[in-house]
Amino acid sequence: MKYYIIAGEASGDLHGSNLMKELLISDKQARFRYFGGDLMQAVQNNLVKHYREMAFMGLIDVLKNLKTIKKNLDLCKSDILEFQPDVLILIDYPGFNLKVAEFAKKAGIKVFYYISPKIWAWKEWRIKKIKAFVDEMFTILPFETEFFARHNYQVHYVGNPLIGDIFNYRKNAIGEDEFRKKNSLDDRPIVALLAGSRKQEIKMVLPVMLASIKEHPNYQFLISGGPSIPESLYKTVLGELDLPVVFDQTYDLLSHSYAAIVTSGTATLETALLNVPQVVLYKMAGGDLGYKVFKFLFLKVKYAALPNLVLDEEAIKEFVMSEMKVHKVQPEVDKLLNDSNYRETIFESYSRLQKIMGEPGASRRAAQKMVELLK
Repeated sequence: MKYYIIAGEASGDLHGSNLMKELLISDKQARFRYFGGDLMQAVQNNLVKHYREMAFMGLIDVLKNLKTIKKNLDLCKSDILEFQPDVLILIDYPGFNLKVAEFAKKAGIKVFYYISPKIWAWKEWRIKKIKAFVDEMFTILPFETEFFARHNYQVHYVGNPLIGDIFNYRKNAIGEDEFRKKNSLDDRPIVALLAGSRKQEIKMVLPVMLASIKEHPNYQFLISGGPSIPESLYKTVLGELDLPVVFDQTYDLLSHSYAAIVTSGTATLETALLNVPQVVLYKMAGGDLGYKVFKFLFLKVKYAALPNLVLDEEAIKEFVMSEMKVHKVQPEVDKLLNDSNYRETIFESYSRLQKIMGEPGASRRAAQKMVELLK
């Protein structure tokens, strides 16, 4: 069968590549064409557009690139018609993908969605488009099943691909001594700083993270560099502060960290699954007033961090918007580093999270179900 896949971000490229590998196992004749990245291209070389040419974040960035976005959309539509796939598989990236879903559905092409847009958090009205244009939804978070059921829409919960990613990572993980030697580190315990994958996030959140350094000289702090973020941005925020920035080593860094300070997003779940005590920070452009308006009109969830959403409790401390102040965050960092009983409560929460999230194999289960439905 022929599969057309659209992944517009680095994470989508990772999940798309794993899905492609599993589809090839379930369907030996599988042919792919896709918007994605290097990882998907390594599985089968039929890339149409790289996600680097599509990664526009934030309203201003989108408005500045409207012509490019339209050009990409037009290319995608014409290429789908030329390829005539048996199914279109969309991976998150809703602003672009829901437009393509509508086009494909009207063209008589079956539409599958793998990794649902986070409409349970905001833009809940998108459920109307999903119900109208998506034939089958494959979800990765346990609470999404109930959310969609409330909207009379049945989904296939396949588990979270991060479980498999971390399972596979651990099979070939480097040891702590090798990691320290590779990055010229001393023997002090490591604190990981994951400041986000977007420039605006880093500019707003990283300065608050950095304030903890001078208070804890017996620990060494390392920044995990975002995949599309230039090192020069970190250097600008750091100023005269000499702090290592490591790229393409996030799991290695977390695996050998004593604690972490993390920007809200997928990284909070990765940190929890790698069993690292963390504190979560979040701030968005528009200030506190803009956030209050956003929260009143759009935001539908109690927590910012994914582990808390899955557990339905604040298992890890969050500091969001006006709460994200140095004098509030600092005592929490002290507890993470010095209070063994507090750390143990976090580990207990992580243990419950692991049980809820289940076993590896999300990509395999998704691929098998897709092939079954198509046949």
